[in-house]
Amino acid sequence: MSRRKKNNIIIGALLGIVLLMAVGYAAFSSVLNIQGTGAITTSWNIQITNIETVLPSDVGEGVPDGYNISEPTYTPTSATFNAGFELPGSMIGYIVEVSNLGNLDAQVTIGNLSCGDNSAIICYASAMDENPLDGEPTNGFEFDYGNQDYSDIDFPLKVGEKHYIMVMVGYDDVTEQPTDLDASIKLDLIYEQYKDPNIPIPSGETTIIGGKEVDIVSGGDGLYVDEYEEGKFTYKGATPDNYIIFNNEMWRIISFVTNDKIKIVKNESISNNLAWDESPDSYGGSNNWATPSSLNEYLNGIYLSTIVANSDKIVDGIYGIGSVTKGNNDLFTQLSDENKTLWQGKVGLMTVSEYLRANSNMEQCGTFTLNDTNSTTCKKTNWINGIVLQNYHLWSISPTNNGGNGVFVFGPTGIVGYAVYSSFGVVGVAPVLYLTSNIILTGSGTMQDPYVIE
Repeated sequence: MSRRKKNNIIIGALLGIVLLMAVGYAAFSSVLNIQGTGAITTSWNIQITNIETVLPSDVGEGVPDGYNISEPTYTPTSATFNAGFELPGSMIGYIVEVSNLGNLDAQVTIGNLSCGDNSAIICYASAMDENPLDGEPTNGFEFDYGNQDYSDIDFPLKVGEKHYIMVMVGYDDVTEQPTDLDASIKLDLIYEQYKDPNIPIPSGETTIIGGKEVDIVSGGDGLYVDEYEEGKFTYKGATPDNYIIFNNEMWRIISFVTNDKIKIVKNESISNNLAWDESPDSYGGSNNWATPSSLNEYLNGIYLSTIVANSDKIVDGIYGIGSVTKGNNDLFTQLSDENKTLWQGKVGLMTVSEYLRANSNMEQCGTFTLNDTNSTTCKKTNWINGIVLQNYHLWSISPTNNGGNGVFVFGPTGIVGYAVYSSFGVVGVAPVLYLTSNIILTGSGTMQDPYVIE
């Protein structure tokens, strides 16, 4: 930025960083459950523990010309500074250290960063887990220029950890003398007790699967009432308790309907060298599962014959194999498209809608566009992504309606893409089948104590 000198100090700035501790206390108190005589041994103690000034790196020691600053101050719940600039293009930074001195994990949400209404003042902020003066931070969030809502940015502050909030403020490279010489800058940090997104939130209801009563949840990992198909229940989240031993192997329960079939998928790929349909076009190859495709024939022939234990529990299922449009961002419509063409048989694959519905974070991941845009986040809240082989993809049963002979695949990065049906060597296969609901299960469904068919 150019530096055009002015004859007087024309900008003054005041920053107040405020921790809204009441929010944290409210969240903390809501989880206490004291019975009889006892003592509270947990403590909530989030404090501002330091503030440092960051001057331009090329000015050497002391305060450079054109700056009028005072020593910043802080209390456990606020930090303030005053800065004045003479030259357009001048900037100064402040690093606020926030520490968790208690023994309860916390979570921070960034509130509004307000630079005021003075167009000559610019400001921005960032959060990181290491002091940038000590080296390159390993994790951080860069905020854009001010007057923005950053309420969707949150991250944990575990016991004993520190976070550093850096606020930069400066005199914009204006060409005319501003009439307003002051600005008030404010950034809110809201702390509350840390909530593990994988812990289920019980809905107060239960259902029966294999003679076992299973809690229905409304958040986190677990079994949900499926909002897209009446009477259906679907497992969602990163690590729900849906493990089941079938054919002496580890499988996972995808979903089930009360007093009807239980849909399961093998917990690992059986091969990464099987094309969806290996027949050349001239011999009738296509992305229509019911043709049948060569993978259909293999799964319902050679592969099915290898299932010895529990084979009497397998029943025919109805699979939606209709083509789906990649740009369709309405799951009801997508499910309808899948069900426009149905196939009945023993062994199939997962549909695209099943992959999206397995995510507990539907707000950010519940459609094609949301899932692909937020894939880094979405892969962490979808247990099906754990079946995808690293550096490979996983075949679905859903053909694409975007032209050509593509079939949708689930990628290791969390993105739903598609591959030509004749592709092999880069796509894995996780068989899906239906079990009769007339079974008795033992175990708890965890990986260490999976359901077992008696």
